[in-house]
Amino acid sequence: MRLYHSPMSSNARRAVMTALYLDVDLELVTVDLRKGEQKAPEYLARNPNGKVPVLEDDGFILTESHAIMQYLTDKAALTDKKSRAEAIYPSGLKKRADVNRWLFWSAHHFQPTASILNWERFVKPMLGLPEDPAEIAKGNERIAILLDVLEHHLEGKKWVLGDDLTLADLALATPLATAEKCAIPVAHYTNVARWFERVRELEVWKRTGM
Repeated sequence: MRLYHSPMSSNARRAVMTALYLDVDLELVTVDLRKGEQKAPEYLARNPNGKVPVLEDDGFILTESHAIMQYLTDKAALTDKKSRAEAIYPSGLKKRADVNRWLFWSAHHFQPTASILNWERFVKPMLGLPEDPAEIAKGNERIAILLDVLEHHLEGKKWVLGDDLTLADLALATPLATAEKCAIPVAHYTNVARWFERVRELEVWKRTGM
């Protein structure tokens, strides 16, 4: 298998963390976003969206980071990595549905909202572009609502689903990688801050930072 990624992409990071956690056999291929390699014709042939990550597995091409996380884990469950895969992506009907719920929440709500602030306060300065105060205000308003949801959910919990680390934790943590630079107020939310610190202590998190 081959995984196209960029250390600059939080979407790619969650897929890479999943692969590392599962210790799956795959080749990591870095796509230089600053050089626009994601817009090259040969790359667009893999993903017409011009985004990372992209997974190739024996002719099968899969895009979208959350789908890649699920695929890698389900494939690992068919090997000697079964117990590790089962731990982070349980096969039980209700637990699997609960993980999926948070993966969809991440993809539909949390990641897009955090991306507003990441673009305005992290990417734009690197590109020499001016910030848009209206976009920042919108991002701040929306992220506060979502952090409040996560704060209340994490009350009394070690991880998103309770006592055990799952794909939900890896998915939800990656948009916060640039929280300090983007002034995302994680520290104002006690439960979120404690949970995020646990994620940051994971070896896969430390191995995938920029």
